[in-house]
Amino acid sequence: MRRYELTNEEWNRIRDLLPPENTGKRGRPRKNNRTMLNGMLWIVRSGCQWRELPEHYGKWQGVYTRFRKWRDEGVLKQIFITLSADADMENLSIDSTSVKVHQSTNGGKKGTPPKL
Repeated sequence: MRRYELTNEEWNRIRDLLPPENTGKRGRPRKNNRTMLNGMLWIVRSGCQWRELPEHYGKWQGVYTRFRKWRDEGVLKQIFITLSADADMENLSIDSTSVKVHQSTNGGKKGTPPKL
């Protein structure tokens, strides 16, 4: 298993939510759904541009096209909803390095700080 890829357990939970790979149409067979989803996750988790997608996921244009299709059809939203139902909401924390609040919104005085 490569970095950022789904484990077998994770894949088994969501594979039925994805469209079938064999559509019965003529032409080139579709790429494996798991490979495509792992490519999408690599982009999201690494923060890289689509063009920087490693070659073992296929051409970046193909992964991006599948991403847009699944986004527009609501497939990714359904995966999120399904996986969110099992989330542990008891222990949540927000780090101040990711949420910045202006001093005036948390009760601080506007203007220059008082001298001590």
